[in-house]
Amino acid sequence: MPGRRRERRTILGRVFLTISTTGTPERPATDLSFLLHKHPDNAQTFSTSHGTAHVLYPEATAERCTAALLLEVDPVGLVRRGKGKGRGGAPDSALAQYVNDRPYAASSLLAVALSTVFKSALRGACRAMPERAAAPLPLRIEVPALPARGGAELVRKLFGPLGWETVEAEPVALDTAFPEWGDSRYVCLVLEGELRLADALNQLYVLLPVLDDAKHYWVAPDEVDKLLRAGDGWLAEHPEQKLITSRYLSRRWGLTRDAMERLELVRLAESDGLEVEDVDNAVDETTDTEEKPVPLAEQRRAAILAALRAADATRVLDLGCGQGQLLQELLKDVRFTDIVGVDVSVRALTVAGRRLRLERLGERQAGRITLLQGSLAYTDKRLTGYDAAVLSEVVEHVDLPRLPALEYAVFGSARPRTVLVTTPNVEYNVRWESLPAGHVRHGDHRFEWTRREFRTWAARVAEQYGYGVEFTPIGPDDPEVGPPTQMAVFTQTSRTTTKEDTA
Repeated sequence: MPGRRRERRTILGRVFLTISTTGTPERPATDLSFLLHKHPDNAQTFSTSHGTAHVLYPEATAERCTAALLLEVDPVGLVRRGKGKGRGGAPDSALAQYVNDRPYAASSLLAVALSTVFKSALRGACRAMPERAAAPLPLRIEVPALPARGGAELVRKLFGPLGWETVEAEPVALDTAFPEWGDSRYVCLVLEGELRLADALNQLYVLLPVLDDAKHYWVAPDEVDKLLRAGDGWLAEHPEQKLITSRYLSRRWGLTRDAMERLELVRLAESDGLEVEDVDNAVDETTDTEEKPVPLAEQRRAAILAALRAADATRVLDLGCGQGQLLQELLKDVRFTDIVGVDVSVRALTVAGRRLRLERLGERQAGRITLLQGSLAYTDKRLTGYDAAVLSEVVEHVDLPRLPALEYAVFGSARPRTVLVTTPNVEYNVRWESLPAGHVRHGDHRFEWTRREFRTWAARVAEQYGYGVEFTPIGPDDPEVGPPTQMAVFTQTSRTTTKEDTA
């Protein structure tokens, strides 16, 4: 046993993060293992995109339970894969690629490991103990080596408003043998308080890279979505919201502006007693003209607009319009004289109305745009007679058994002359550096199709309902895995008779 204790101390000396809770015989502390979905009797290993994560329990009793997350990083491997520069803001030099703190400090690497290893816990999901997942727990979180650009005072400003009773940020000396050298930029962080485990993990996921003020990967526009999901319930009202948003998005002005605008929509919706829809089918990713590449969402909207113009469409349906990003672009082009946005969520339509500033539009402009609440799983006579319909990043949010109902509602009942369908190409997911292997791009996606699966589906629908179909790549068309987004352009060729028509 003495030897085992020494080994445990050695392991904990390298641990980046520990999560502890206390309990009673009626509510044992080992419930933590259920919430984390990791068994306390096993030391478990997980592959991440930049190393190996280990989860182990130094202690697991009814009175106290501690889960430890250790991330082993290969710094040479980071460089070889082109990520050693820390493109989120770390020094860009040949030496800095090899001599850095990535393997030793709690950076964005640890944040990615958190989201990979504790994905269900971050969502607050626990089938075994849903009531425990929804309730606050007495938590103690320790991060022994946390980079803090801004010092201990900034750490307290960031975590202080989030419900923690204790926020300790003890500066770490550069070298204890030479106290005159002063403190390093690292602190030993200790958080104590009663919070939901999911809330605590989401705070860490956002604030670890914020304090480091650098990310190890290129910050793509989808990071705005990740920030808003992890910041749900606390970021919109945080007094340091602007600093958090700017640093999390690596000071990319365009993305920061987009995130701030969407957070303001959240704040306004909540002040009205509403709630912004979690699923945004057409994510607004503002272009930063000083940086490349052009965000995928903008490329997607441009491709849709080009296809609508090529089809000579003037009366357009945006089916599953979400928060109204595409509607906003359609409204800018005077050739689109009748624009209808449809969504099942009243909350999403409320946010879309705010985005479009409907109450400020002139009479002529307001007459061009209509927002309708409705489900695409049911036929709707209001949607008939239009030139074109757009389903942008919608079908993957539909359960597969319900997809035939959507197909008939759009292609069989509404029957616009042209239908545009865009959806992710799952083959391309291996190119997203921040997306763990085997995961879909959005937590609400029911499926993601390969190029072949999408073409097979589109060909069947076209034949069944009397349409021709052509396919267009959106985004960089990788020679191995294809484009990130695939678009099908359906053009009506004939009137077909279906069972529903004859019923």
